[in-house]
Amino acid sequence: MAETTKTALVIGGSRGIGRAIVERLAASGFDIWLTYRGNHAAANEAKAVVEAAGRSCRLLAFDVADRAATRAALEPLLQERCPDALVFNSGIARDNLLAFMQDAEWDDVLRTNLDGFFNVSKPVVFEMIRKKRGRIVVISSISGQMGQAGQMNYAASKAGLIGAARSLAREVGRKNVFVNVVSPGVIETEMTADLPKEHVLPLIPLNRYGTAAEVAAVVDFLCSEPHMYVHGQVIGVNGGMAI
Repeated sequence: MAETTKTALVIGGSRGIGRAIVERLAASGFDIWLTYRGNHAAANEAKAVVEAAGRSCRLLAFDVADRAATRAALEPLLQERCPDALVFNSGIARDNLLAFMQDAEWDDVLRTNLDGFFNVSKPVVFEMIRKKRGRIVVISSISGQMGQAGQMNYAASKAGLIGAARSLAREVGRKNVFVNVVSPGVIETEMTADLPKEHVLPLIPLNRYGTAAEVAAVVDFLCSEPHMYVHGQVIGVNGGMAI
């Protein structure tokens, strides 16, 4: 029997932008495989919202920086079915000026934000190629496009994601696997709560922060739009901050 229920694997889906993506995809008819590192309360809250929308939600707790743990968590699921969409949203920030940056601040960010994408995408892409279908959306950042003082580690990881996604798009397009990047600007989340708005808002032509729901709307389009000719692109959701 042909598979009729769509499934989305959302990496880092318990809070902030990831939580908004989970909710939007569930509203679009996706069952959700939601991964998170350790905030069980937030993950269960997201699961309740998905189930209230009439979709199923499977929770997977692991650290994407741990290659063995990632494979151990994903491989049993991939034996059951191949997800229709993969959204890589996992990311951490450890901001510091390079002159004062600790080795762990560099290593932790690169291992989670960039190595994590490799750890997750390799087994999933193999199955998508075998099935000859799939949508992959990578969440980068305006910092990966423009750079930002005090964020050399974070910007490097997010720029690396753009390069990785574009290269992957060239590899898998002929297999009907679409790969795109969504690059948020300043979005109202816990990560931006301490930014000085009086300094940031003048840099944004729309003169406001974005919302997680606005990012999720673009991700939903890339995951669910049937008439798709968008591939290997970086779509900015930044209020005009990068033009």
